Amino acid sequence: MSRTKVHVIPHTHWDREWYFTTSRSKVYLVKHVKEVLDALENGDGFKYYLLDAQGSLLDDYTRWCPEDEERIRRLVSDKRLMIGPWYTQTDQLVISGESMVRNLYYGMETAQKYGHAMKVGYVPDAFGQSAQMPQIYQEFGIRHFLFWRGVADNTNPKTEFLWKGSDGSQVFAVQMPFGYYYGGNIPEEAGELEAYLDSQIGALEEKASTRHVYFPNGFDQAPIRLNLPELIRTFNELDPEREYVMNEPERFLEEIEKDSNDLPVLEGELMEAKHMRIHKSIFSTRADLKQQNNEIEHLIVNTLEPVLSISHALGHEYPHYIVKDIWKLLFENAAHDSIGGCNSDTTNRDVAFRYKQARDIAENVLELHKRLIASKIKQEETFAFTIFNTLPYPRKGVTEIDAYLPEGSFVIRDTNGQQLLYTITEKVEQTDYVLGQHIDLNPSKKVYLPERVFRAKLLVELQEVPAMGYTQIIFDFSATGDTTAERSNGKHIENEFYSIAVQENGALSITDKISGRVYSDQMVFEENGDDGDSYNYSPPERDLTVSSLGTDVETITSKSTVSEELSLRMKLKVPYDLNERSAAGTSAELPLQASVSLRKGERLIRFSVDVDNRVLSHRLRVLFDTGIASKLSIADQPFGVIARPTTLEEVKVWEREQWTEKPITIEAMQSYVALNDGSRGVAVMTEGVREYEIIGHEHDTIALTLFRTFGYMGKENLLYRPGRASGEKIVETPDAQLLGELSFTFALHVQESGFDEAGIAQAVKEYLTPLSSYQLSDFLNGRLIFAFRDEERIFEQNYSLLSFSKDSNVILSAFKKAEHSDGYIVRVFNPYLEKNATAHITYSESAHYELVSLDERSKGETLVSSDTEGAQLPELQHCKLLTVLVTPELK
Repeated sequence: MSRTKVHVIPHTHWDREWYFTTSRSKVYLVKHVKEVLDALENGDGFKYYLLDAQGSLLDDYTRWCPEDEERIRRLVSDKRLMIGPWYTQTDQLVISGESMVRNLYYGMETAQKYGHAMKVGYVPDAFGQSAQMPQIYQEFGIRHFLFWRGVADNTNPKTEFLWKGSDGSQVFAVQMPFGYYYGGNIPEEAGELEAYLDSQIGALEEKASTRHVYFPNGFDQAPIRLNLPELIRTFNELDPEREYVMNEPERFLEEIEKDSNDLPVLEGELMEAKHMRIHKSIFSTRADLKQQNNEIEHLIVNTLEPVLSISHALGHEYPHYIVKDIWKLLFENAAHDSIGGCNSDTTNRDVAFRYKQARDIAENVLELHKRLIASKIKQEETFAFTIFNTLPYPRKGVTEIDAYLPEGSFVIRDTNGQQLLYTITEKVEQTDYVLGQHIDLNPSKKVYLPERVFRAKLLVELQEVPAMGYTQIIFDFSATGDTTAERSNGKHIENEFYSIAVQENGALSITDKISGRVYSDQMVFEENGDDGDSYNYSPPERDLTVSSLGTDVETITSKSTVSEELSLRMKLKVPYDLNERSAAGTSAELPLQASVSLRKGERLIRFSVDVDNRVLSHRLRVLFDTGIASKLSIADQPFGVIARPTTLEEVKVWEREQWTEKPITIEAMQSYVALNDGSRGVAVMTEGVREYEIIGHEHDTIALTLFRTFGYMGKENLLYRPGRASGEKIVETPDAQLLGELSFTFALHVQESGFDEAGIAQAVKEYLTPLSSYQLSDFLNGRLIFAFRDEERIFEQNYSLLSFSKDSNVILSAFKKAEHSDGYIVRVFNPYLEKNATAHITYSESAHYELVSLDERSKGETLVSSDTEGAQLPELQHCKLLTVLVTPELK
């Protein structure tokens, strides 16, 4: 082999926030970028600089230093200042697939705005790599992957390999085996430097399978090493057996790929922690913040973007820039430290505020466009509710509706005049609040003003709502309806599919009425200590686990024609803190209120749990004993499904081999985890924390993490993570104890079939995409919701924009307007372990159907041109995603 070529890569890893705030980071970023620009322009041999692959950094900089935009464009266009492809350095395991796709899309768009987007999947510090990233990278035209965490020498002793994703896509991968900061501290004294090079470069050579090694010069928020060109000249003088050059990732990867032959292929997730920490329980850190992220992601993708697309098809402007701003707020929070929650309390308050902003904007632009549609529908009823279905097939069933209602009884009818079953679940008078806000824009118009107004929540059984569209229901106060729900101290509820009862030990017994199978000891709460920090769960040396089994339980049932609900109240006696836990004391109470509900015609069992958290440094999980002994768990991942082992052989050797953290089976999911033995299965779905573990002697019990709490950002010498602290051990995090009221929602789905036949992915999609409503009533028009003038009523009462055929079995991931054309993006994926999936999609008018990549570039494959019959999608194999651009014909 010819002499080693050492590619010295000047860079920074710029955390936008961490134990410091974003404001502090941006102030120092201005100084940093100015120094980088000067160094690249001064002609002293500083050829390249890698700005952490985050386009957001240049957005932050140019907002305060717009005078430097032209300098930046020149350097980026010349491929000397390297930015992109990310907008922020995102997490890959608890962030949704759509969030990652939009992060890359807007990251590359931002970089291209300045002249060039780096086509390298550069991930220096994310805590593990999703198995779907090879496919996502390839869809963006990215063939190279450069990373640090997730691969150890027991899997691959060399730094180069081919990484194969769940769908079979491959990228050329190079690992920074000792981290992105490996060359960040170069000595300058000749004797020290010579020894340093022998040691540092020698270690890289041992790991390399070619003559090329990657030597990163940079660190967290560290200043540019201005004398690096001079140092490289010195390297070559002191070490003539090697060649040292300044380079950047794209050129480096092109060179090394040419010299790489017969590389090993690694498949799936990269989650090994032998040599570097991956913090494989950070999925539940700051459960309150992660829950907000998940709810807002669902709101944007499952409801907001489809409603905006329907609105646009009906003639309203699509608010691209508003949606982009919402996403960018989420991207700021999706950075690996921010979504990880491994920050100071001050920083996490900033994270929470951005979630508040994102939710507020999303909910208000959603309401506006629902109102724009509803105000133009041809009807004159005082109490008309428009019901929106944002999935591509007709839906029916019980859904929740918020309403402002007058006093009195009523019936609800659909557009066919059919009376609908309903019950009122909440009712609070708000007469002064509502009527005091009314504005008469047209005094000549007679407007009904009720004497009393109540804010109410109802459960209504809808018969059919058109695919990707809307219908209306009318509240008729001239007729009398029965809304009575019977309340009692009962212990049993049921619907067509399940019978649920409270056992003597306080757990639930669930009977599947179809099969007759009984599942005992369900919804058991397990509380134990957490001696970890913001990065890792770790049990105390002397732990005490408290179970809800045997706890006294108070029960109330509420039963109506559309739903039955069972409420349980209990108080767990638990230790107050880790000191008391080590002494097996239980002086504190942990009050829990759980609600279990069954809706008419629905196969889901819905749960909500409210916790008044009064204790410190602990974890609360809810357990479901499936009775299915399992070697594998099945969970969804971005754009697909993944099977993971329930036990790890590495547990036997990790201490002897001195791993950086214990290999554990606490795993991430997107929205569900399932156990299935080929003939039956149980799945748990969540709107909140995306973390689970399969426990029990037979590995037959699903443990869903609700939350975990701790008091320090970093701690030393944890049982599960020996050695130094991660983060900063001096940073206390009292907010992370999550004292106060916490709420969680999740669901259970029982199947008498194999996994692929169970339809779990569709069930969870519907669970996370509820039918939504808008009430159009003149008496509400005013300051309460901002006054609207009357609109010409031109829309029909029923409308469908897009539909999938009944035999379609793909899952819709996104439906939105295309970024830079008049068409609509339809993104789907295969949710099965083994089966292929396809769909026939039909737009409401004659349209052109074309396959595009994730960055919305044409793949040169037209499915159908100008047809009203729709298009048949090609068959998708395991975990494959597909994006279609549907362009309506111009009229």
